[in-house]
Amino acid sequence: MKKKAKMTVKSRAGKKEERTAWLCLIPAFLGVTLISYLPTLAVFVLSLFEWNGLTTPEFVGLANFRRIFTKDIYLMSSLRATIGYAFLAVVGAIVYSLIIALLLNMDIKGRTLFRSIFFIPYLLPAIGVFKGWQWLYEGNFGLFNFILRMLGLPPQRFLDSPSQVILCLVMIAVWTSGNLIVIFLAGLQNVPRVYQEAAKIDGANAWQRFWNITIPSISPIIFYNVLTALITHLQVINPALALTDGGPAKRSMFMSYVIYMYGFRKNKLGYAAAYSVVFFILVGIFTIILFKTQKENIFGEGE
Repeated sequence: MKKKAKMTVKSRAGKKEERTAWLCLIPAFLGVTLISYLPTLAVFVLSLFEWNGLTTPEFVGLANFRRIFTKDIYLMSSLRATIGYAFLAVVGAIVYSLIIALLLNMDIKGRTLFRSIFFIPYLLPAIGVFKGWQWLYEGNFGLFNFILRMLGLPPQRFLDSPSQVILCLVMIAVWTSGNLIVIFLAGLQNVPRVYQEAAKIDGANAWQRFWNITIPSISPIIFYNVLTALITHLQVINPALALTDGGPAKRSMFMSYVIYMYGFRKNKLGYAAAYSVVFFILVGIFTIILFKTQKENIFGEGE
């Protein structure tokens, strides 16, 4: 016997609620479309043109992309700088913020004060943060070199050294990862206590409880923090603008900075748009890889 198709009958109240929901979503949809989707589409279209922002755009097809992959002097150095910085910054920020969150989750005096102290760097204006760290890294009178001299060690040219500049910028990124600390802390406070108590009864030590209970329980939080940190640090540009200007030896010539340089210093807007498309695809590839590798390792409630 054929099964009768079920018919869903909506009440008047249900239809009215649905119409209201759609009407309320229209402003948000229009905002996202005008601010995000249309400009992104415009960048893809502009990448096929040669344009300096003043003259009439000239259609060149894929010529901008061919030039990027065959003649551009910044492509490989910007890829190395961007990927290397993003990898170190994500790993450092995740490890640092998780450790701080674990410490702040303990029952200690002044816990609220310490939470504020570690979150404040995230709230500070970027230019103020970078100028403060520039003084710390200064080669002649900076605080770090002052400490090195007191210890009898030779001073370092932190931001002027090709081998040290990325690590110096990563330290700033890790120090300003207060948002990750707050998210980790919220996740740790939601770890079921019954699991911890059961593990204690079974004789599990602190490391075993952390690795087998805490980490699986906050795995969605870890994934979210890794994802947001990865996208944020792949789009890095502020350190190059405020501190290094892409140097030394192109070691901090990040892809976002190259796009800025071509678009706003050299007025090659079509070429900068093509660079943006390449960068967009690169970020998309890393995001997809992250989703694919983490999908099976996320522990959800009820699993």
